[in-house]
Amino acid sequence: MEIGIVGLPQSGKSTLFEIMTGTKSRELHGETVVRGQATVPDARFDRLAAVFPELKAVPARIPVTDVHAAGEKAWETLRQSLSGADGLLHVVDGFSIPEVDEVIASYRRLEDDLVLSDLMVVENRLEKLRKMSRTAMKPLDQTHLAILPRAQEQLEAGLPLRKVEFSEDEAFSLRSFSFWTIRPELVVINTAEDNLALAEAFQEKAALSSPVIGICCEFEADLAGLSAEEQKEFLAPLGLDEPAFGRVVRAAFSLLGRISFFTIGKEEVKAWVIPAETKAPRAAGAIHKDFERGFIKAEVIHFEEFETSGKSWAAVKAAGKLRLEGKEYVVQDGDIIQFRFNV
Repeated sequence: MEIGIVGLPQSGKSTLFEIMTGTKSRELHGETVVRGQATVPDARFDRLAAVFPELKAVPARIPVTDVHAAGEKAWETLRQSLSGADGLLHVVDGFSIPEVDEVIASYRRLEDDLVLSDLMVVENRLEKLRKMSRTAMKPLDQTHLAILPRAQEQLEAGLPLRKVEFSEDEAFSLRSFSFWTIRPELVVINTAEDNLALAEAFQEKAALSSPVIGICCEFEADLAGLSAEEQKEFLAPLGLDEPAFGRVVRAAFSLLGRISFFTIGKEEVKAWVIPAETKAPRAAGAIHKDFERGFIKAEVIHFEEFETSGKSWAAVKAAGKLRLEGKEYVVQDGDIIQFRFNV
């Protein structure tokens, strides 16, 4: 799971990367790939960790990548560096160009470039496939020959591939191309502190299906330099309970279809990240493959029920609130789980 940040020069993308990850990016020069981890804000996890102050708290995190690329091979560098990104965070400058039509035009400039880049990949692949004989084709080649014309038609119309309804098998077969526009996208409008409504106007007028969030990167960068307590003191008079970049991280987390479950171990309280609709054995495998291979049962209680049932594993068991789930159980966001396994 990874989020790749894209944006035109001076959009604020590297500033947002630094805010999200605490990793320096703007001070670097040349063709550089910068990777970091964004902590996913979760009040439930914070409260759970507070119950066990003697244990190390390990919150959920999302890998985030920022790329500095320029010159003739910029697109090749970007595509290679972000090939593993499951979703894109598209940062748009709404700070120096605060008019909604200009912001939409700025968004379209990069979106059009991404569409064109994907179209070139499709055309090159189709050209090679059409020169091959049927007998020389492998099954995957035949699949691509059947699917790619649909992709070509969409891209030639200037539209992203994420709007095409590919089947699960078709989408899987296209993963090797690392298409930009097939990935889910979160649009972040970097605007002035007093013009955050620009994001709403942008979404309404641009008629995007992608989620849109407004943020003032300049303000958030100043806020990120404060401690958690100082941030609360600063935000309280404004009627806010968290920095805006927390919403960006959570939105990215949701965009990728991820959820968290929690474990309470001997040394740490930890949030584990898994795809939604994951069954218990696969969730156990997120901790260790042996847990999945030797899965027996999962002892489960949801966080909200844990909070009202004594806030300890012993109290939960005594109250009869602990459920014993088998291999078909679908893990829910906010579950607290202890796995039984035998290897």
